[in-house]
Amino acid sequence: MASKKEELLIRMLLLLSVLISSQGSEFTNVRKRHPYLKEASSFSSSSERGYDYIIVGGGTAGCPLAATFSQKFKVLLLERGSSPYGNLNVSHLQNFHISLADTSPSSPSQPFISTDGVINTRARVLGGGSCINAGFYTRASPSYVNAAGWDAQLVNESYPWVEKRVVFWPKIAPWQAALRDGLLEAGVSPFNGYTYDHLYGTKVGGTIFDRKGFRHTAADLLAAGNPKNLNVLLHATVQKIVFNTQGAKPKAIGVVFKDENGRRHEATIKNGAGEVILSSGAIGSPQLLLLSGIGPRKDLEKMKIPLILDNQYVGKGMSDNPMNTIFIPTKKPVRQSLVETVGITKMGTFIEATSGFSQSSDSIRYHHGIMSGEIGQLSTIPPKQRTLEAAQKYARNKRNLPWEAFRGGFILEKIDGPFSTGELRLVDAEVDTTPSVTFNYFSDLRDLRRCVRGIRTIERIVRTSHIAALTGDDEYSMATLLNMSVQANLNMVPKHTNDTASVEQFCRDTVITIWHYHGGAHVGKVVDKDYRVVGVGGLRVIDGSTFIKSPGTNPQATVMMLGRYMGVKIVRERLGRATRV
Repeated sequence: MASKKEELLIRMLLLLSVLISSQGSEFTNVRKRHPYLKEASSFSSSSERGYDYIIVGGGTAGCPLAATFSQKFKVLLLERGSSPYGNLNVSHLQNFHISLADTSPSSPSQPFISTDGVINTRARVLGGGSCINAGFYTRASPSYVNAAGWDAQLVNESYPWVEKRVVFWPKIAPWQAALRDGLLEAGVSPFNGYTYDHLYGTKVGGTIFDRKGFRHTAADLLAAGNPKNLNVLLHATVQKIVFNTQGAKPKAIGVVFKDENGRRHEATIKNGAGEVILSSGAIGSPQLLLLSGIGPRKDLEKMKIPLILDNQYVGKGMSDNPMNTIFIPTKKPVRQSLVETVGITKMGTFIEATSGFSQSSDSIRYHHGIMSGEIGQLSTIPPKQRTLEAAQKYARNKRNLPWEAFRGGFILEKIDGPFSTGELRLVDAEVDTTPSVTFNYFSDLRDLRRCVRGIRTIERIVRTSHIAALTGDDEYSMATLLNMSVQANLNMVPKHTNDTASVEQFCRDTVITIWHYHGGAHVGKVVDKDYRVVGVGGLRVIDGSTFIKSPGTNPQATVMMLGRYMGVKIVRERLGRATRV
């Protein structure tokens, strides 16, 4: 007769076998639903005769672009990260903060610290930023579309193509409802209801989380493609673009990439009208241009990178929408919520809110919150000691705090179209090394003045009856809330003793990011109006690196739209305007 220990061991083995079996079944189901997904090591150049389009980066622009092209052409989509499918930290709203805090090599988010001292992150997963963001969906304004020179009719066809596949209306959370009503009482009016449109006043926008809290990402848009023409390689890290330099100007003819085992491969485009398209985001696309020899001559010579084209604007004009948050304690726990409501002011600021992620025991006892907009970003660490290890040490110390102290929500203010700009520079010639990025937050005083106006707007909201209903009998002065918020905002910016005595200083000292950085390959300087790289053939950049200003209150809707828009536009240019895609 088996002992109790043996029985326990048998049960554990049975449980383990079930888990392994279910994981294997899930993996098989993913392959059945998405037959175009393969590991990079499966690539064989000898069996391929070239592609019509090679897209570098399977993110918010790359996925809809690849799906659209595949309806008519043979496409290779190269993604350096893994699949989002089966990753519960990507898929479930309740795990939003855990995914952002994961600093492991296989994490869907890759952290970096700008030279400004602000902790940031890059997406490293099929679906890009739509896998790790707060999910809010809202379109660009008509004036933005007009300034970009886009065809309004095609724009208005491309947004719905995205929306019917991955966008939902939120079931408004109590904290979001309180913000909505507080905004209106504070004068951010009118109420524009549930809408995707960018309108002054207060509104409830769309979300890529469904009613069950399940995330739908840009990767889902690949299902709209033709699987016979679509090839998606995961863990395929592109190292450089390959050029033919024999003609009047260099022409992109392929890329070199390494697979998950470190083995190098070369993929090529077919002769003729084929193209390489960079959709690697505001960090990845400028970086890859530089690594491939397109950029400032002196900088490339320092890195011993052979020059293809001297362009002083590559990596320049980097911007990030600075954000500051105010922590509001509540009498009772509030339901978890990400951005659902937004106030669009005429002062150049947006007001949003999140709630509930900072009050759970796992957020407090572990390091899940250090990269999150919920716990925010805190430090008095000197510049020379600005490391992720230092941030993690803060997180460990945080475990000693009672989790009740974090009960509540945040009201966020962020700057629309910052005037302050910075740059991206290579640290070395390795694609795996995140470049040095500077955003120069608040270097232009116009941004600082807008931040102050945003904080004053939050002060009016906090005083409304709608927020008071959640805070209970406790009344907090703005000075008290600012002091709490300083302690809840983690960045590597040295703090000042008067950081709550001056709202301007508070803005500078507690600046964080909501990951809306853009620029580095601007239209008119690096690419033309059709996103072709100026001075070379067969190469385009289609992503947020081309934006001078971030669209709408949150850019993901417009980045996904742009992928679909440019896919349709390029197909029709090749096959005729009447072509149905």
